[in-house]
Amino acid sequence: MTDTKLAIIGGSGIYEIDGLEGAEWVTVDTPWGTPSDAMLTGTLGGTPVVFLPRHGRGHVHTPTTVPYRANIDALKRLGVTDVISVSACGSFREEMAPGDFVIVDQFIDRTFAREKSFFGPGCVAHVSVAHPTCPRLGAACLTAARDAGVTVHDGGTYLAMEGPQFSTLAESKMYREAWGADVIGMTNMPEAKLAREAELCYASVAMITDYDSWHPDHGEVDVTQIIATLMGNAGKAREMVSALAPALGGTREPCPHGCDRALEFAIITQPPARDPDMVAKLDAVAGRVLG
Repeated sequence: MTDTKLAIIGGSGIYEIDGLEGAEWVTVDTPWGTPSDAMLTGTLGGTPVVFLPRHGRGHVHTPTTVPYRANIDALKRLGVTDVISVSACGSFREEMAPGDFVIVDQFIDRTFAREKSFFGPGCVAHVSVAHPTCPRLGAACLTAARDAGVTVHDGGTYLAMEGPQFSTLAESKMYREAWGADVIGMTNMPEAKLAREAELCYASVAMITDYDSWHPDHGEVDVTQIIATLMGNAGKAREMVSALAPALGGTREPCPHGCDRALEFAIITQPPARDPDMVAKLDAVAGRVLG
């Protein structure tokens, strides 16, 4: 058993968490650069919590320039065991309306300008992301969202696009009709892949702000409308987190889905051939298996 330490990565509009006891902003140095911002640490319902504003306070990072590797590495260094991603998304489904939440369980990764792995030449590893989110953690988010009075959908496929522009009408129709995606956003990839490499349980909560451009009565995406919905969603997200932290409990068993053992057989490079500099950079992410 290990002690639970919950991290919330807040997306657009989520720059703080209410009710943290002993709240303190701390900085974390990583070999992958500087994280998006300092980390807000404290306890919520007796559970240690770390909050990270994904875009930085004041929203200074684009979806492409978010330092995803530094963010995940920093959370690992702080002893985090479980990561909840909260992000604004567009919807491809009539029934998934603006203001609703979706517990994402699959991704289609269309990003192309981001570093997507901690591993590389000198230490090669291949982890499975067939099931890229943790079902145990996703179920806890579902319960917490319902307890907070949110209309929430259990399961959905998130199309991750590069951005920062929104999708064209042709793209929106293709993602919805041909590819079967349910929501669209710009930030959960490579975040989810990196969390898996770092052996962190990861769940994604999509806060729907709009219907993207496919909807015949919606027209093109309007940032003013998105921001208005976003502000309403932010309050709901904070209520969900307040319900979630104590529900997870102070201790946790090993993840029944193996998220916390994802590197068990993933590293391919044989020990004598491993680059010492690369191994040193991986001390937090992969120290459990690299020794």
